[in-house]
Amino acid sequence: MNINEVLLSTAYLPNLEYLNKVINSSTVYIDAHEHFVKQTYRNRCEILTAMGKLILSIPLLKQSDKEIITKKRISYAENWQQQHWRSITGAYKNSPYFEFFEDDFKPFYDTKYEFLFDYNLEFLKVILHILRTKKDIQLTHEYEVNPFQIVDLRDLSSENNFNKVSVTPYYQVFEGKSGFTPNLSCIDALFNVGLETLSLSGF
Repeated sequence: MNINEVLLSTAYLPNLEYLNKVINSSTVYIDAHEHFVKQTYRNRCEILTAMGKLILSIPLLKQSDKEIITKKRISYAENWQQQHWRSITGAYKNSPYFEFFEDDFKPFYDTKYEFLFDYNLEFLKVILHILRTKKDIQLTHEYEVNPFQIVDLRDLSSENNFNKVSVTPYYQVFEGKSGFTPNLSCIDALFNVGLETLSLSGF
């Protein structure tokens, strides 16, 4: 189902429901003026490992109680980039498409971005490029509580507000241990089924 315009919050390696909304919208607005919300997919994602689901979370610097998302700085007090890449590699190095996309993702774990928002946005653009999908992505100019004539899906970045879009089960490296795990970070589908990600039901 195509949507004309959709408003989303930023997300780190967004899951399949988020990616579905991006791909099926003519214009995507990402809120650049909302306040950062803790413990949401704005700075975390889920992947599937031999031990089950694993949350990868980007550490952030605390500057004030209410911070505009575009001003939220990434912390490098700990080497989270190395930790995340090690986890991703461990989870997907044996997947069918890891070697095809490895060089697209690795720079995001070598280069230090100052702001979370910029990091997520550039990552999303690379994901869309891999999927050979061109999208009109725009940033909001102000915060609107009730935006007019646009589908407001900013709650999709909150862990408890996913609709769990219906996606055809696809091959997962570790599905034999716990069965198919839905709605993980989109990199799970990319590394396991490649461009067939776009042919999964719901897309």
